[in-house]
Amino acid sequence: MKRRTMLLQIGAAVTGLALATAGTAAAQTKLTVYTALENEQLKPLKEAFEKATPGIEIVWVRDSTGVITARLLAEKDNPKADVVWGVSVSSVALFEQQGMLAGYTPKGANMLKPAFADSKNPKMWTGIDAYASVIVFNTKEGAAKKVKQPKEWADLTKPEYKGLIVMPNPASSGTGYLMVSAWLQSMGEKAGWEFMDKLHQNVANYTHSGSAPCVLAARGERVVGLCLDMRAASEKTKGAPIDIAVPAKNGWEIEATAIVKGSKNMDAAKKLVDWTVSKQAAEIYAKTYALVAHKEVKAEPKNYPAGMEAKLVKNDFGWMGKERGRILAEWTKRYDSKSDPKK
Repeated sequence: MKRRTMLLQIGAAVTGLALATAGTAAAQTKLTVYTALENEQLKPLKEAFEKATPGIEIVWVRDSTGVITARLLAEKDNPKADVVWGVSVSSVALFEQQGMLAGYTPKGANMLKPAFADSKNPKMWTGIDAYASVIVFNTKEGAAKKVKQPKEWADLTKPEYKGLIVMPNPASSGTGYLMVSAWLQSMGEKAGWEFMDKLHQNVANYTHSGSAPCVLAARGERVVGLCLDMRAASEKTKGAPIDIAVPAKNGWEIEATAIVKGSKNMDAAKKLVDWTVSKQAAEIYAKTYALVAHKEVKAEPKNYPAGMEAKLVKNDFGWMGKERGRILAEWTKRYDSKSDPKK
């Protein structure tokens, strides 16, 4: 009898535990997060947030900036995302112009550098970090082809670089778009397109990733790569025979976070956005990006080019968002013939 009673008690305890576990699982809120963050960032950010905020699970939808932007615009009337995180602020500005965002000022926003947060209250977006373009030169291949390292944008139009340059397609890559928009803003529309016409004559191919030109140049498959700053530093640290140049009036972008209007998980979305501007999150961003938004976090990556901030172009992010469609349509018409096939 005692044995039977004990078994019944154990059974009841196991059942209770199972029900409690099921209840916990049922209470788990899944947040759909659209992102263009680097793949290696996804796991540490997800793990750190979910540990700090029990009961909320991140479900990533990750792609390049161009693809994520197009997808969100296509879903405007029936949004699937709860939050955008690590998407270029020029794209986020476009979402704001389309009435796709819910305003929210996250806790800790006062700890961000002024340039990294929307000036409105409530804020439509908050920045987390920034990235810039660089010119990467494979010294070994350059010596073999008897060409010198290009250091300024104008150098890239010289005839000796014909067929030696690779850069990102701006319709697919945020890095590509920040370059194109910087040229148009700093040179003016007429001179900017004329520069790109000349550059196009020397470009071998346009990739669909901002990191790919760095990798191709690092491997020696191309001599010159126009690419993402941190990937260039990373490839050099790995031992690639490359030099990195930062041209004057260099293109750059803020990566931002925002809540998608119509999210059915608004409380959880706000908790995520609070965490994205935290010092803990910034310390993770700093492992991938040299320019971070949080005032108390300083990144000092190995082989990152000196003097970057002094050479950044004065960006009008609102203009970049508003004119994005027109600029990309014109770029595609002129230059898309050299783009890599889309996978």
